[in-house]
Amino acid sequence: MDTFDKPPAIAILGAGIAGLGLAIGLIKRGVPVVIYEAAPAFSVLGAGIGFGPNTLNAIDLIDPRFREEYNRAKTSNEKAEFEHSVFDALYAEEGFGEKRGWTRGLIGAPYFTRSSAHRKDLLDIMKSFIPKGTVKFGKRAESIEQVGRKAVVTFRDGEVLEVDAVIGCDGVKGITRRVVLRDIAPEEIPPTYSGMYTYRGVIPMEKTKEILGKHAGDAKWFMMKEKGIAIYPISKGKEENFVFFVADHDKWTHGDCPVPCTKEEMLEDLDNFDPRLLKLLDWAKPLKWPTWHHPKTSTYYKGQICMLGDVAHASSPHQAAGAGQGLEDVAVLAHLLPLVKSPDQFELAFQVYDSIRRPRAQKVVTTSYEAGIMYTWRNPEIGDDMNKIVENANQRLHWIWQHDIRTDLTKAEDGFSRLVAARQNGGLPINNDMKTMSVVETKELATSIA
Repeated sequence: MDTFDKPPAIAILGAGIAGLGLAIGLIKRGVPVVIYEAAPAFSVLGAGIGFGPNTLNAIDLIDPRFREEYNRAKTSNEKAEFEHSVFDALYAEEGFGEKRGWTRGLIGAPYFTRSSAHRKDLLDIMKSFIPKGTVKFGKRAESIEQVGRKAVVTFRDGEVLEVDAVIGCDGVKGITRRVVLRDIAPEEIPPTYSGMYTYRGVIPMEKTKEILGKHAGDAKWFMMKEKGIAIYPISKGKEENFVFFVADHDKWTHGDCPVPCTKEEMLEDLDNFDPRLLKLLDWAKPLKWPTWHHPKTSTYYKGQICMLGDVAHASSPHQAAGAGQGLEDVAVLAHLLPLVKSPDQFELAFQVYDSIRRPRAQKVVTTSYEAGIMYTWRNPEIGDDMNKIVENANQRLHWIWQHDIRTDLTKAEDGFSRLVAARQNGGLPINNDMKTMSVVETKELATSIA
């Protein structure tokens, strides 16, 4: 076994929340990394991000300073009666359901406290923990290959980089997904259109209150057949984030980018909404945003190359759990990688990470899609019965929020130690294609720890 004679070279592709989170966790543990970001600067696209109790626990484990700074920047629901509510379910029709006698549909739990942040504020916090020079912008990876126990990355600008491991945090359509899956499940490489597009924007809170009155300042989900809108406060209550959802029965044939539209088209699309909700469109860019997800991913790694966050398990937003799953990935991998003492152990660490994180993250993807179907009244057993929707919603999130991430770390460390010991005792041969050559031994052992 060849041990490192100097710190391992680890390249992170992507400087979003997952990539920065992993860098924070590894740097804190004395593992140097370099982040390569295709864009020329950090992107604040996406606006609002919500964190549940599981995510807060994960960022505490990544670096307690991260949790402390997030607590200073987070935005909670404004009114005390909504403190423990992830959202209040209402009708999108005129009157918000009051004509039916419906005034409230709280979804939450006594142990849950609503919190969210503007993406820009969150990135500013995370950047503050990253040493200058750690992120290299304008570095788009064109290819990644494994050569022996090295990963070789070729960038569009011609640079060729040889490292001990590549960790892809490069988004829903990132190159690392193609590299990891092309030989075993090429059909899983492209993201799947989730059958829904959105209109979105951010509006000053004072304007929201002028429009929505008592319904401003707290997370709400206004529902209608095949449509809806979610709103929630961000920026310490100074702004409100909103997202209109529209079910789409056609295939998305417009490429990767959002599709320009007109204000008139948006209004026509959202016919029968309460006029107050439609006024929010004055702060929406006239764009149709497709929503993508990865309902199936057969593995999160191949050799020295590993996927983390949206590139592995992009999710629809209906359980507000996507970013949190990326940060749970980070907590596990940031705990494992400092244990790696030789180049061949990266694959073992990635295998343990995959066995722990993939079942849970993929279940989040699947159940988030199911939640979106229900919230747009397309679940055939529930339909537009708001009482059943609220009852279902109040049961479906506990397994996400109450997950014991600390136990995951214990399992990860134990599983990694067992795999290393098995290899040292001759149970796992060292080769450049361990997945093929020793699939029985490695898979059975890794699965036993999950």
